[in-house]
Amino acid sequence: MNSRLKAKYYTIIFGHETKAGRRFDVILLWVIIASIILVMLDSIESIRLKYGSLLFYAELGFTLIFSLEYIARIWVSPRPLRYIFSFYGIIDLLSIIPTYFSLFFHPAHYMLTLRTLRLLRVFRILKLSRYLSEAEYIADALRSSKRKILVFIFAVLNIVIIVGTIMYIVEGDNSGFKNIPQSIYWAIVTITTVGFGDIVPQTAIGQFISSLLMMTGYAIIAVPTGIVTAEMAIGYNNKKKSKQCNNCSEVNEISANYCQHCGSKF
Repeated sequence: MNSRLKAKYYTIIFGHETKAGRRFDVILLWVIIASIILVMLDSIESIRLKYGSLLFYAELGFTLIFSLEYIARIWVSPRPLRYIFSFYGIIDLLSIIPTYFSLFFHPAHYMLTLRTLRLLRVFRILKLSRYLSEAEYIADALRSSKRKILVFIFAVLNIVIIVGTIMYIVEGDNSGFKNIPQSIYWAIVTITTVGFGDIVPQTAIGQFISSLLMMTGYAIIAVPTGIVTAEMAIGYNNKKKSKQCNNCSEVNEISANYCQHCGSKF
């Protein structure tokens, strides 16, 4: 009986296929958003001075809700330790411990540290991706394009090292290019079109090179976007050509009548 109850609640808490599971996700989604807004409001001094007590008790309420959720996830999980030490398990813990710290440690010289620790509540925002099915497309696309992006970053790194070295030779110390690392920093700022303006080329050759680097930067910015977008399109088309098992959530071919993983009938 206990195992069946755990299995039922596991489907609701960790699953997204059932109506109850989707309702649980939506409710928790809004609670997380509300708690993040509360953290932001608490950082505004005028609001904190006027509504400090109300914000504190509201935060305490949110913390109790997230604590119950954390305990429930451990209780229903078939392998509790795997959840506790997983990415989301650590995020769930980080989102609740700061408030408990502020309850049990009152010495005045600890207060500044506690205020910093309480900012860890903003980690709740990372829990949002768990409840957004569209995030899976982005995550899959990033994983698929990992090697391409690494090659792209390596190519950009080569460009800024070469251009930075050339600018160090062309401009020299008088223009602010005091060493190669600082020249590489300038190249990174320029190629990303940020342009802080703390180091500016003075010679005609240096200005010509910087102009070419700026135009290259506009082209370079579009490359990783195109890579990820292409992978997202491929992933979307592959998903359209497949079907997901309602029993085990594994993906099968669109023509399959039975799940190749658990044997359930479609």
